[in-house]
Amino acid sequence: MALSAYIAKPNDPVFDNLDQSVSPGADFFKYANGGWLKRNPIPAAYSSWGIGNVVSEELRDRLKKINEDALAANAPKGTTTQKIGDFYFTGLDTVNIEKRGIDPLKAQLALIDQANDVPSILNAAAVLSTTGTRNVFGARVGQDAKNSAKMILQLGQAGLGLPNRDYYFKTDARTVKIRTDYTTNHLPTMLKLTGYDEQQAKAGAESIYRIEKFLADSSRKLEKLRDPYANYHKMTLAQLNALTPDVNWNTVFKAMELKPVDSVIVGQPEYYRALNTALKTFAAGDWKAYLRWKLIASYSPYLTKAVDDESFRFGGKVISGRKEQLPRWKRVLDTENGLMGEALGFLFVKEYFPVTAKRRYTDMVEAIRQAYREHIAKLDWMTPETKQKALVKLNAIHPKVGYPDKWKDFSTLVMDRESYAGNVMRARHWAYLVNINKLGKPVDHTEWGMTPQTYNASYSPSNNEITLPAAQFTIPGVKDSEVDDAVAYGYVAASTIGHEITHGFDDEGRQFDAKGNLKTWWTPTDSVRFTKRANMLADQFSSYVVLDSLHVNGKASLGENIADLGGIVLGIDAFKKTKQYKEGKLINGLTPMQRFFLGYALGWLGQERDEALANQILTDVHAPGFLRVNGPFSDVPEFYEAFHIKKGDKMWLDPAKRVKIW
Repeated sequence: MALSAYIAKPNDPVFDNLDQSVSPGADFFKYANGGWLKRNPIPAAYSSWGIGNVVSEELRDRLKKINEDALAANAPKGTTTQKIGDFYFTGLDTVNIEKRGIDPLKAQLALIDQANDVPSILNAAAVLSTTGTRNVFGARVGQDAKNSAKMILQLGQAGLGLPNRDYYFKTDARTVKIRTDYTTNHLPTMLKLTGYDEQQAKAGAESIYRIEKFLADSSRKLEKLRDPYANYHKMTLAQLNALTPDVNWNTVFKAMELKPVDSVIVGQPEYYRALNTALKTFAAGDWKAYLRWKLIASYSPYLTKAVDDESFRFGGKVISGRKEQLPRWKRVLDTENGLMGEALGFLFVKEYFPVTAKRRYTDMVEAIRQAYREHIAKLDWMTPETKQKALVKLNAIHPKVGYPDKWKDFSTLVMDRESYAGNVMRARHWAYLVNINKLGKPVDHTEWGMTPQTYNASYSPSNNEITLPAAQFTIPGVKDSEVDDAVAYGYVAASTIGHEITHGFDDEGRQFDAKGNLKTWWTPTDSVRFTKRANMLADQFSSYVVLDSLHVNGKASLGENIADLGGIVLGIDAFKKTKQYKEGKLINGLTPMQRFFLGYALGWLGQERDEALANQILTDVHAPGFLRVNGPFSDVPEFYEAFHIKKGDKMWLDPAKRVKIW
């Protein structure tokens, strides 16, 4: 081979991570990422550690500088800089936090204490929900799935304290241990921190658990929440009141500060029937304990060390396996990011996301879209009628790349240096009002649901749009201009852009049309053919054992697995049109296609503690990262060719069992 066909590249984000003691055909994820994983064990403060964490650490350092500059600026009252600086100040002011104790919750606790009958209990629950205390009402304003131009009130199942309904019923040793700690240790301790004595706390914990288990029994399982038709029940206010005769929704909605409501979408009616029964079954004292628990749990990170420590002990250690808390400044930044992230994002992108990067990934979206057009045209299982409508939907997908063109207005948000919990409460109420004030208004398609500094991406079926924040394109320690197309197409085009676009055509997203409405647009024959292929993928993933006897939930994770596989095959075809692929030069001994697959695997680089892995299997629609690499790669012909995978290798899947959808 001529020397010109080989490039030695320092600081190579894929070559440097390899574990060449592992065969690509045995475990590609370990081959691709094993070197890095060996050098980077999970830090004590984390339940998992990987590329997302490393990017987040870089982002935190940048946001810390923004906050410290704001803190020192002495900016005029009402400016974004003043609000950022004051929030950061109160979050770090632990002396004042300890001095105030749980006083920031005084008004809410008084409201709970005065609740002695069903109407006053419902009133307290409604008022608490306006400042972010999640309880029995899973209420939000969002797009009507069958009329995506309309914003409508939606009610979903809620009310639980454990991660999801399965934690109340599973009998394996791990879940039983968590449940026992919750009922005999965590709940009583948290109640005592609200002012209950020993006896009250013990009795209150029993009441809370009985209420939650009762509600959990009528809550749907993870996979059942993914059927958009089964979770769509539009009702008039009169029908809603008939569903729950002991709940006066007119009064509840007024307490929630909502405008007059004429109709509502109820996701899971059986949950609200159970809530109606629970209101009559459990005494006022039981409900008071429940609401106290919900309040203290919701605000625990912003209160005294004793409250924060117990919340972390259970949620961080028992549930997630973390050994210690993050440093306080990081926790404060994460909270601030969640509450006023776009205010930070405006400052972030000016300094850290060049126009050239935005242009590169905007062009990449169109490369993936074109690859998808070509895939649809070649499908042998889809009729021309459905193909035409699929192309209409594909062409209508709107990409949001990097950062918003129109930024959120934070002018009405008030921040001061009096109380950390008070600042959080006001920010939550502000965000709540922003959401409910959308009721009855046109959909704002310029609004982003993510901040530019978020390491994630999304697809919205109701808007038929993808959101690709600036941070998602980051590879730690490498400038965007230094990342070759092979790695970029694997890391971004396949695992992010192609993935999100394919969500528009996964088992759930395909049920929405080009305008974002839940509407049948497939022929019955094509739906059957699609479902047959999708079920093959669900079965493939359900066969994977993750931990002990825990298998992946192939049905719950099906949408993500379809999107992963779709993203990979689209990314490959888009990459094949690039100059790098056509020239075929080796970089650090790796072919362009090998680097593509390694770039994709880089996006899932990471490892989890067993506790976090077990929790993910029960609560998350995503398969573990290593299976998001090994699983779909086993279905892709180019992978077999690039790494010479042969029969007998663990990564080998018999051709008849390989899934091909898009």
